Order: sequence, then structure tokens, then C-alpha cells
Amino acid sequence: MRTARVEGPLSLHPVLATILKRLGLGLITLFFVSIIIFSSINLLPGDFGEAVLGQAATEETVAAFRRELGLDQPAVVRYFDWIGGVVQGDLGTSFSGRASSGIDRSRSVAELIGPRLENTLFLAALTAVIAVPLALFLGITAALWRNTWYDKSASVTTLTTISFPEFFVAYILILLLGTLWPVFPSLANVQEDMTLGQRVYASILPALTLTLVIVAHMMRMTRAAIINLLASPYIEMARLKGESPRRVILKHALPNAWAPIATVIAFNLAYLVVGVVVVEVVFVYPGVGQLMVDAVSSRDIPVVQACALFFASAYILLNLLADVIGIVTNPRLLHPK
Repeated sequence: MRTARVEGPLSLHPVLATILKRLGLGLITLFFVSIIIFSSINLLPGDFGEAVLGQAATEETVAAFRRELGLDQPAVVRYFDWIGGVVQGDLGTSFSGRASSGIDRSRSVAELIGPRLENTLFLAALTAVIAVPLALFLGITAALWRNTWYDKSASVTTLTTISFPEFFVAYILILLLGTLWPVFPSLANVQEDMTLGQRVYASILPALTLTLVIVAHMMRMTRAAIINLLASPYIEMARLKGESPRRVILKHALPNAWAPIATVIAFNLAYLVVGVVVVEVVFVYPGVGQLMVDAVSSRDIPVVQACALFFASAYILLNLLADVIGIVTNPRLLHPK
């Protein structure tokens, strides 16, 4: 006797269940990354108290400073104090501004990161606005005119730019567009009172540097996705009907290529958010990357930990977004049997 299978009230759609699993895996990954960040910073050589107060500070002053900041506590206790504060939205207090004279001019880490985070996100958004349409245009046109001089030139140019490190591309752009032909400022001096146009003008060289670095990945993956679809039977049928190559790509191939293209874009945006560190340092751009480098130099532990955790969170979140895009566009999950 057969019994009908009745799904319980807690049964989830395969897509939602898979997304929840990915989110759980992302949280676990972020937890282990936070341990690595905390351990790596605490394994740095030297005494943090002496680095902040200076070599002229006495042992008693350094010991009192370490007790005030909780640096005399075991590493396990300090880690859980830090991660507990992060969960509650408290990133801690910066070590900078604490003077040996007893005057405390320190600021909260959130107060320091807030304006810098806005600048970093603006630079990433400006780069994405330039890079994504450019990569799609180059990828689609390269697939449309495959194996022509245009396709080969675009491939050689993008591979050349991606083979150079970010700082080298940045210095080349500074030499060409900032010194020999002074079109844009070589230093990205972005200020809060700037208008949108002034901010874009000051940030254009860092954005172009990041664009040249990431556009090759997106362009080549777009080209590969469309060329792979061009071998499909329905594409052959469209060609047999006499449709033009441009119409075949734009009407038939491109709509089905959005899923892999969107995944590649999400992965490259994840690299973009993390890769701004070197570019911000070269152009002295007031972002989170520049703040992190300055905090490492001054041994400002809370700021370094917060910046590193931000970059790790952004990278994991955007990679999860790429996974979710791939899951949502999977027909086997959308239409389970």
C-alpha cells in the first residue's frame, strides 16, 4: 500500500535551502577569518605599548598603558572581547591620540572608518560604472567578430594590462596622464566638501587603474560564455533561419549568458573591494586601505583589525552573492522534480 509523501511545514524550496546553507558557510568562514586576523596581528614583533607611547616611555607607564587597554589580558580573552564588541556594533577605540601626558584624544574606530569607508565605496562604485559596461562591450563585440584583428587586439591589450601589478599600472598612468600630459591630478585629494564632479575628477586615475586590472577578467569570461552558447542547437536554428550574427548574439545568446556573466562580475567586484589597498596607497586616496596601512605603521591594533575584518567581510559577501546568482539561475533548482 502506497502512502503519499506529505512535506512538513518546515520544508524549504531547494533554492532557499541552498542559499541558507551558503550563508551559514559564509558566517563560519568569517569566524575563522576573524581568528586569523586577530592571531596575525598579535604575532607581529615588538611591544604595542612602546610603539604607541614611544621609546622614551618608562616601564611603569607602558605597563599602565597596557592595563588600560586590556593588552595584559590573555589572547583568548582579548579575542572574545573584540569579537563580542563587533557583534554588538562596537569596533573599539583607536590607540591614536593617546599621549603619555595623560590627555586622551582617542576616537572610536567607527568614527575613523566611517568617512574612509564612504570614500572606498565611492571609488569601487566609480570603477564598477566604468569597468562593467566596458567589459561587456568588449566581450560581446569580441565574440561577435571572433578571430578577427579586433578580437586579437582586445585580447592582447587586456592580457597585457592584467599581467602588470596594480602599482605599476598606477605609476604608468601617473606618468602619462599626470606628468607628461597633466590631464588628471596625480594625487587623489578627496575632501568632504567636494561636489560630485570634483570628486569624480580627483578619483579618475585610481578608478582607471582598477578598471584596467579587472576589465580583462570580465571581458574574457563574457566572450567565453557567449562563444560557448553559440555552439548550442537553438543558436544553430536561429542561424539557419537567416538571422544576422548580431541579432543571434543580442537576442538569443546574450540573455542566456547573463548568469555566468553576473557571477564573473560579482567575483571581480569582490577582488575590486580588496584590491583598492595598493591603489589607495599609491594615489594617497583617503580610503579604508590607506587608513589600514597608516594604522599598521602606528601599531593601532583596533583600526587594523576593523579594516581587515571589513575587507574580509566584503570579499566573503560578494563571493556569496556570486554563488547565490549561480544557484538562482540553475534550472534544476528552480524547477525540482
